[in-house]
Parts: sequence; C-alpha cells; structure tokens
Amino acid sequence: MRLSELSQESGVSTATIKYYLREGLLPPGHRVHATRASYDASHLRRLRLIRALIQVGKIPVATAREVLAAVDDDSLGLTMRLGAALWSLPRPPAGPAEEDEAAREAAAEVDRMLVEVGWERVRELGPLSPVHRSLVASVATLRRLGYVCDAAELVPYARQMAEVAAYDLDLMEQYPREVERVESAVAAAVLYEPVLLDLHRLAQEEESQRRYGLAGQEVGTTEADPAP
Repeated sequence: MRLSELSQESGVSTATIKYYLREGLLPPGHRVHATRASYDASHLRRLRLIRALIQVGKIPVATAREVLAAVDDDSLGLTMRLGAALWSLPRPPAGPAEEDEAAREAAAEVDRMLVEVGWERVRELGPLSPVHRSLVASVATLRRLGYVCDAAELVPYARQMAEVAAYDLDLMEQYPREVERVESAVAAAVLYEPVLLDLHRLAQEEESQRRYGLAGQEVGTTEADPAP
C-alpha cells in the first residue's frame, strides 16, 4: 500500500508517519522507485504499537525507540528479546531505593517468595532485573509505612500471576513470527495492564458485596415484603 493508504488504514496522519520513519520507530517501506515506497501489514501493525506506546503509555519517543530496538533485535533468543523489550518500558516510581533495614528486609522477603513459588530463573537474575528492583522497592515502602508485606502475603498473589503469565504467553504464541510475538507482548504490557488493574478492583467490589452485602442490607437477608 502507499503512504496515503497506510495513513488511511491506521488513522495516523502522513506527517506523523514520516516523523516516525525519520525517528527510526517505523521501519522504512519497500522501495518501489526513487521517490516511492510501499508498505504492508507489518507497518500497519507497528504503527498500532507505536501509538500504544506513545499515546496510551505516554512513553517518550526516545524510550519507545529503545523498546522497539529490542523488539527488532533478532540476534537475541525469544526470552531475551522479550525481556529486553519489557525491561525498557518505564515503570511508575516505587519509592526511594534506600539501603536501610526496610530495604534489606524487603529483599529477603521477595527472595523467600521466589523460593516458595519456584521462580528460580527469576531469582538468579535478582537485582539485574529492573522488575525485581521495583518489587523490592515497593515492598520496602510498604514496610516503612508500617504495613505488613512479607513472603506469606506475596506468595498467593505470585501464584495467581503465574496463571496470568501462562495465559499471556498462550495468546502471544498465536502469532507465527517472533517479532509479532514480542510486539504483542509489549502492546499487552501497555494496554492490558490497566485492564488487569480494573478487573482486580471489580473483583474486590464483587467479593465485598458477596461477603458483606450492600449498604443497609445484611448478607443472606432480603427486605420484608410491605404490609398489604
């Protein structure tokens, strides 16, 4: 398809597409002649991912370029390629990364959790993983504020998330090519994590109503029929 057709299909203006091409976010089209290139479904898919990163994820162009470079690095195996792309995504601040008693306790509790759930591969990476460091910092912040957050509390959540991760990869494996798989995983990290958060909160609302009923109504009771 031509650039104008790519713009129409994607909903991205031609000026913005040219900007993405200049910035190295979008691979160049297939050269037809000196002044014209053609584009295909891979460009359309990549444009959707770029929009997810920049417009939804609010990720700076430089960071998006780093993420997409990892997506396209076919010198890496799938695990490393996926890890590099996801590690490049920014995360909300988890609190100060202080080296104090709370931080040491948090690191120990996270390590105990990893042992309990059998996540030995993740445990081997330890602080090399920005996700591991973020989790330790989050747990440390909770402990500084006086909230109990230890391995016993983390393990049930970790086991549930293991099921979510398995489902994530099942969906990812529907795509035939590695680059498509990594693209789908990055898009899911940006677009679906808010969905998972909302589902978590909806589940809390449902469970709360199931246990405690609505305001002014006890669980297992109904309002009496009005007298005739």
